Amino acid sequence: MNLGGPDSLQSVRPFLVNLFSDPAIIGLPWLLRWLLARLIAWRRTETARDIYDYLGGGSPLLANTEAQARALQSVLGGDYRCFVAMRYWHPLMPEVVAAVKAWAPDEIICLPLYPQFSTTTTASSLSAWRREAERQNLDCPTRVVEPYPTAAGFVAALAGLIGPVLDEAERSHKIRLLLSAHGLPLKIVRAGDPYPQQIEQTAAAVVAALGRPSIDWVVCYQSRVGPLAWLGPATDDEIRRAGRDGVAVVVVPISFVSEHSETLVELDRDYRRLAEASSVPGYYRAPAVGTDPRFIAALGELVVAAA
Repeated sequence: MNLGGPDSLQSVRPFLVNLFSDPAIIGLPWLLRWLLARLIAWRRTETARDIYDYLGGGSPLLANTEAQARALQSVLGGDYRCFVAMRYWHPLMPEVVAAVKAWAPDEIICLPLYPQFSTTTTASSLSAWRREAERQNLDCPTRVVEPYPTAAGFVAALAGLIGPVLDEAERSHKIRLLLSAHGLPLKIVRAGDPYPQQIEQTAAAVVAALGRPSIDWVVCYQSRVGPLAWLGPATDDEIRRAGRDGVAVVVVPISFVSEHSETLVELDRDYRRLAEASSVPGYYRAPAVGTDPRFIAALGELVVAAA
């Protein structure tokens, strides 16, 4: 299970409508949410189209998630079949539920590709799956993989990908490690969402796994939109602070498990430009875990344990 992304420039607006129609994202009564979703989508379409045009005309998230599914399938073996289910764009829950039902499994295991739980991601995807499974009468024992912010293979994959980037950066610069996660409005956090605590758990586990006790590091949050107060510190503010302090940055996505617009555009293009404008002496970025064998092995262990 993953977020999904538009597969063409024409699908950007309906993707945004789907996203902002989710009550987990905008908690208003149905009619107000319906109207506001279309207003936000209308206002954000051109900006979003520019982003996906930069990426070649669509999001790479589906292809990257499918690659993870194939890798996981090879780890799990023939008794399992991996389906990709996206929340806001194809393959959407109705078509995936239908495909799973046609395959007639003995058991279903839902694997959210969100290591840290949030009502806006994991809970939203699971709720959409359950509604559609009930609508299509998919009557099958179903289990859910619990959040895995400190799963050993996930942490090992992150640390293993960060290490070489740090080595390269430290040859020329004094470094600050920015562990960047997708932001969340404080309104949602104050309602009891455990996401920031689980982000902190991931960050602490990764820093410990790096084995560099003197490293300068900070957790920060990216992708703010709208007028609400969001989790902080913001990644862009931390980049500006690094410029004032005269330190280079190594930026690491710790809530995204594959490359997509928030990494390939926001981190690689927008924040790099900001770093240059803020006189940051060096800007480096570690990759997302993707199909790293350590991460895929961790997912396999989680699935087997859930079964």
